[in-house]
Amino acid sequence: MEQGLGSESVPTSGYIDKSRVLNVRPLRCLVPIFPSSPGTPAFSTPQASPFMCVPPTGPFPPGVAPFYPFFVSNESQRPNEQNPQTPIAIPSQAGNYGINNTIPAPVPLNSFRTPTTQVPSQRSRGRPRKKPEAFQSQQESLVVDEDGYSDSQNTPFSMNDADVEDTSNGGRPKRSRKKIKNNQHVRPTPDVDTDSIVNSLVTQFNLTGLDMVKQTDGDKELVGRILLVFDLFRRRMSQNEDGKEPTPGATRRPDLKAGAILMTKGIRTNSKKRVGSVPGVEVGDIFFFRMEMCLVGLHSPSMSGIDYMGVKLTIDEEPLAVSIVSSGGYEDDGEDGDVLIYSGQGGVQRRDKQVMDQKLERGNLALEKSLHRTNEVRVIRGLKESANSTGKVYVYDGLYRIQESWVEKGKSGCNVFKYKLVRVPGQPEAFTMWKLIQQWKDGVTSRNGVILPDLTSGAECLPVSLVNDVDDEKGPAYFTYVPNVKYSKPFASPKPSLSCTCLGGCQPGDSNCPCIQKNGGSLPHSSLGALICYDSLVHECGSSCSCPPNCRNRVSQTGLKVRLEVFKTKDKGWGLRSWDPIRGGSFICEYAGEVIDTSVLEKVGSDNEDNYIFDATRTYEPLEGVRGDSNESAKVPFPLVISAKTNGNVARFMNHSCSPNVFWQPVLRENNMESYLHIAFYAIRHIPPMQELTYDYGIVQPDKADQRRKNCLCGSLKCRGYFY
Repeated sequence: MEQGLGSESVPTSGYIDKSRVLNVRPLRCLVPIFPSSPGTPAFSTPQASPFMCVPPTGPFPPGVAPFYPFFVSNESQRPNEQNPQTPIAIPSQAGNYGINNTIPAPVPLNSFRTPTTQVPSQRSRGRPRKKPEAFQSQQESLVVDEDGYSDSQNTPFSMNDADVEDTSNGGRPKRSRKKIKNNQHVRPTPDVDTDSIVNSLVTQFNLTGLDMVKQTDGDKELVGRILLVFDLFRRRMSQNEDGKEPTPGATRRPDLKAGAILMTKGIRTNSKKRVGSVPGVEVGDIFFFRMEMCLVGLHSPSMSGIDYMGVKLTIDEEPLAVSIVSSGGYEDDGEDGDVLIYSGQGGVQRRDKQVMDQKLERGNLALEKSLHRTNEVRVIRGLKESANSTGKVYVYDGLYRIQESWVEKGKSGCNVFKYKLVRVPGQPEAFTMWKLIQQWKDGVTSRNGVILPDLTSGAECLPVSLVNDVDDEKGPAYFTYVPNVKYSKPFASPKPSLSCTCLGGCQPGDSNCPCIQKNGGSLPHSSLGALICYDSLVHECGSSCSCPPNCRNRVSQTGLKVRLEVFKTKDKGWGLRSWDPIRGGSFICEYAGEVIDTSVLEKVGSDNEDNYIFDATRTYEPLEGVRGDSNESAKVPFPLVISAKTNGNVARFMNHSCSPNVFWQPVLRENNMESYLHIAFYAIRHIPPMQELTYDYGIVQPDKADQRRKNCLCGSLKCRGYFY
């Protein structure tokens, strides 16, 4: 082996210098370590057969021992903070520096050293790889952790063909990991046709047969459709797994399964790695799953914190960093909104968590190269989710440049690489806005323009601020705040409604629960309160049911879930937005007010006196397939009209948009012979903080259109120019 590795790379007895980057020749240049077959020369030209070779990382057959440097446990790349297992990034494409990007020339900057040793790009990992057809641009076979599932946590998801042992659970190795080969479905459950579900969603959202151009370069509209399909598909798979007993050797990670299946089908965009901005992804966009970032090309590795690509600038290829994720797993310093002190990756043994000095290789080397090339690096910050103590939300904070790097002793006493990244000026606020909102919540800083700290006067479980930082108006016309809808008389039920006796709350998989039976045999909401799919009607538990208020089938009955703000817009009157991020499918509020007769509506419409009307008798166009399994051309009208002119809640301030981020869902609560219909609002997609909440007001009957028609100022690309 000395001939293959070079005499200088053989360590002296009893001593191993782990900090050195060795000049290791490719395996195909080494002589076989197995004995030659009888009758063949001891040394011959390498060929496919009968040549045999042992992978450098094992397994090793009897009589074959690990050889240097592979008997030293490989360090992991920078792992996801929630599960520090070895992340191996998606291979890069040599020589590709993105579209319309130029490579800056090296400049002399403050650095701990200028690397002189070129190392292979991410593709070199010690074993040859075969690029599967399904992932032509970047990926290898998909590896899924089989260690249980939490809807709120993003356990790392490796996209490589090497099994990695995770010792994050107290040093004990977790169960083996299941490889998902190309075109091989993730284990489907016996009662759900996974392929049928995803094909239906792909067809509804016009994602069938994406060409290479769209897969390589996306836009905002395409990115939005892909993320929505992923979230709807993930929720359906989550519902399918809900309430089932764990199957040994099977994963309970719907997010990973959904992402793997969509990638296999080519439902992705921006697959070509690039330096700088990603088409269709805007500064401030949020993600609740790292697979979402993979599908839209913002950050390719679903475990590693550093994403990089190989660039052939001269004869040799060198790595350049394209994006990083900072979410608390390392000793980062990210308190400053425009400066991030980022720690390098590695320094922890895979199996026994032994800590050691970090090395200038892989992602660390890519960051060092980017320092000298002064290329822009995308920064994603992972923050704690306020609505879920164990969850994280990932915020795209824009483009940064690495200003300097150094080595310092970490808390473990070992050397850690540090990189100072400074935000490129002129970008929209993202992380700085999050920090400011947190200061408002903590009372450290006062919100500018506050008229009332709580518009609800304590009627809601969370305060709702009334804010005007635009002009001198002191607030909307007087009204009485009520959190619920008021009926003069309920709807009559054609037959008695059975009430549930679920003392501990309705449980998924309980086929005997009458409320679950009304919803087609499954609970309509996930464990975090997200609506699974958008059906024509949701049946919630009524007042005669025995389940507690926190039952999963009472999501719309427990008040506001996010901190809302009624604010004065520049040109649309008063509007509504949230201080908190909102997951796609999450309940926001219901439309409160007084139920009025349709005959009263005719007079109100003719006099044009009431701007605070919700009319479920209107026609509502489907939102590009968002109706889930429904084949309706438009939402079926319901015989319900609510006036919030004198009595109402925050929903009365929600403005119209032709491209809304909120939709309304009819929810029925029954009590013996009486039925009460409610209007609940849910998020169509993930909504960042301080983004206005809007829904489509619908279309009235043609003979009533002229008298109610108003100019629309939503500003969307699909604006109809008017609303009613």
